[in-house]
Amino acid sequence: MKTAFVKKIISPEIGTKLGGYGANDVSVCKYDDLYLTAVCFYNGTKKIAIFGYDLLGIDQCNCKRLRAAAAAALGVEEACVILSCTHTHSGPNSRDRVAGNLLDKEYIEQLLVWTTETAVELANAEYVEVKSYFYSKNCDYNINRRFVTGDNRCSFLPFRRDVEKIADGICDKELGGLAFFNAETNQPYCIIGNYSAHPLAGHTPGIGGLRISADYPGAFRRYIEQETGAHAVFVSGACGDTVPRGHETGVGAIEKVGSNLAMEAIDAIISATRQARCYTVASDALEATVEKVKLPRRAICEVHEPYRGQDEIEAEVQVVSIGDVCFIGVPGELSNELGLEMKWHSPFRKTFILYCSTAYMNYLNCGNVLVQGGYEGRTQYVGARSGLKLVNAAMEGAYRIHAQAFPEAEDTLKPLVALVNTDN
Repeated sequence: MKTAFVKKIISPEIGTKLGGYGANDVSVCKYDDLYLTAVCFYNGTKKIAIFGYDLLGIDQCNCKRLRAAAAAALGVEEACVILSCTHTHSGPNSRDRVAGNLLDKEYIEQLLVWTTETAVELANAEYVEVKSYFYSKNCDYNINRRFVTGDNRCSFLPFRRDVEKIADGICDKELGGLAFFNAETNQPYCIIGNYSAHPLAGHTPGIGGLRISADYPGAFRRYIEQETGAHAVFVSGACGDTVPRGHETGVGAIEKVGSNLAMEAIDAIISATRQARCYTVASDALEATVEKVKLPRRAICEVHEPYRGQDEIEAEVQVVSIGDVCFIGVPGELSNELGLEMKWHSPFRKTFILYCSTAYMNYLNCGNVLVQGGYEGRTQYVGARSGLKLVNAAMEGAYRIHAQAFPEAEDTLKPLVALVNTDN
């Protein structure tokens, strides 16, 4: 397997309106830059690329434009380019909003230029032969922000911070991803991290809410780059209902959450490389698919511009695989429970969710969330069974490309490598 990496600053100018909270929040300073990070994998015949944006989300029509432009520059099918937004709330209005058309159209056009330039650089980059590992570790740096009581009613923890200590909702604690080491020098070349927590560590009342920042994903990347010398990519997992511990408390939280996760990632990668028999990515196969699924729109819920006047919304779920690891791109703010469902049912050794990947469709929840109430349930655009439909669509794609990558695998999904390292 060969790999190449490119990154580009995509920060807006200070004075740009921010997209995370109020409609008129104008940035007054910058803590750190927003980045587009792109990594491409090449097995000699096929390429797969992951483009990560430090943005809140991107509407479906613009996701398709970005994906098409990158694919054309790389000379690959569109399904072979998968996008993801970290969902930082301290960036520009990169998607429309219910409360008026606030999309920064000039920024989106510039983003298209940046994406095309990045893809061209990636196409012309020097590809490095790498050894590939996956890693995984449970890390208790997030909580489910929905506290559901015995009568099946929800309290939204950002409004009820006094009950956070007893928050016990289901929470995906997995920090994981891929680590690539230069095959010649055996030095780290690129590390991809994936975790489920809204990038809301640094947003505070006052200045903290008016500051351009990549939030804790930026701190994660900086620590990885500083300590390992590797390129770093962070892609948010299914964090529609999860937040970092210490959320909305400022710069200290940004650095604490980001650096702690980075240290945990490094720790897990040490274990993975020293137990290579267990954690080596078992194949150079690269596969991709885009699955389409029609979701009924909830008539009682106001929607933003791309979906107004539609009784049914056609959503996309994208699945790409690198060996026996797959990434599933979802069309909005998927709850961590649905992300876990995808992980649990996946035929791949490891599965990671890419947040706000194919569209920005607001919250995507399990059906009973609409019964429980709370912020996420009130603002879901689509019907109660839509989450289940997305899980099913993701698994249709995952099983199809798994069969393409590993045609010799039995229906029992017999492990491709030994699970136990007898040397330790």
